[in-house]
Amino acid sequence: MKARSISYVALFTALTAIGAAVKIPVPYIPFTLQILAVYLAGALLGPRLGSLSILCYVGIGLLGVPVFAEGGGLGYLFKPTFGYLLGYILGAFVNGWLIYRFNLSAIRSIFLANAATLLTVYLFGCIWLYGAMKWVAQAPLSLYQTVLYGFIIPAPGDILLCILCAVIIHQVRPRLSKYINVKELNHPWAKPTL
Repeated sequence: MKARSISYVALFTALTAIGAAVKIPVPYIPFTLQILAVYLAGALLGPRLGSLSILCYVGIGLLGVPVFAEGGGLGYLFKPTFGYLLGYILGAFVNGWLIYRFNLSAIRSIFLANAATLLTVYLFGCIWLYGAMKWVAQAPLSLYQTVLYGFIIPAPGDILLCILCAVIIHQVRPRLSKYINVKELNHPWAKPTL
């Protein structure tokens, strides 16, 4: 990887950690701003570097650096919220792939890519929440409770962030074309311009 690509990855890794520090306590799943970094990483860096930046964030947290919403360390693997972190990695890839593959530039189409990202995150998150509560915490949730606490309660805030990010991405991507070269990011499916 080139030094510029490494710096982009590091920047979005840091932004994800900052997003985790801003949290609102909600039962089981605290509301954070991490999803903003996921949308932006995928949309601005593309699928490969975007997902790599989130993967680095998760790796740093598992090594023990307290960058997650509730600390860090390998023990986080057993927390009910760890599935959302896995979802962030794939979500950044999904977002970047959709935006670059289909050259999305309208706010509405970027919003739909963000929504697909959000559904990816919630899918992983709810599956992990259900399993962790049943087999680790020994306090099983019903499927309804899992969907309620893992999706329905936190979704409204994340949907607002989804809309906000669509507007930000629409405004920022064209301006970043001077600094971020899509070909440099090695996207075989990407168009030559941002």
